[in-house]
Amino acid sequence: MMELSMVEKALKSLYDFPNEVGIMGGEPTLHPEFEEICKLVQKHVPFEKRGLWTDGAKWDEHKDIINETFPAKQIIYNAHDDAEVGEHQPLLIAAKDIVEDRELMWRLIGNCWVQWRWAASITPKGGFFCEVAAAQDWLFDGPGGYDLVPGWWKKNPNEFMDQVKRYCENCSAAIPMKGVSSHTQWDTISESNAKKLEEVGSRRYEAGDYKLANFKLTEEEINQTVKEGWEPWSHRPYKMNKPDERFVEPEKKFV
Repeated sequence: MMELSMVEKALKSLYDFPNEVGIMGGEPTLHPEFEEICKLVQKHVPFEKRGLWTDGAKWDEHKDIINETFPAKQIIYNAHDDAEVGEHQPLLIAAKDIVEDRELMWRLIGNCWVQWRWAASITPKGGFFCEVAAAQDWLFDGPGGYDLVPGWWKKNPNEFMDQVKRYCENCSAAIPMKGVSSHTQWDTISESNAKKLEEVGSRRYEAGDYKLANFKLTEEEINQTVKEGWEPWSHRPYKMNKPDERFVEPEKKFV
């Protein structure tokens, strides 16, 4: 859990960041000092640049401070309560476990959609070029991220390569494949990540709440998945900014 002093340090390190500064988790609304976090966001981030990612936990309790802090269009309400829809990319499948052609694997990683659509991230352990890398570092007890000095994010792509080499081959985001339901009670993982979860004593892994992915993908199979309309960023056919209000807007195509 991130302490308020770290939240403020993180926000200060993003001074003059040109794009949206979002709060996510875990689930941010479950933080015992969520309202204080919102006040820090109000203090350090211009209104039009603020964002919130939430599954709606404690919405009624926090809705006033949420609406005061964040523009409605930048509240990403991702409750997984619609059993009829919802798929996600199984990010605990490691690219290195399923793509034997390493040149192909790194070519796909070099064009990863996460880098076009998602964002750099900050955890209590520092700054990361990618939110999936940040999550991996936290989950697998990694070495941590970059020091949160002001402007730490202004690196050119080559200056992030230490993290790229450490995390990207352990993630499947860049690899076109069939999605899995958002409503399963297990995680889909591959062999190398299973070993990591065992090493760190993951309670979910130890409980057996996983399925092992032991397939390999060829370039032909990957190309076919793309032709069939692979859009891993689109996990349901509508969007929400608050409970009980769905809307559809045109999606930009990934190229």
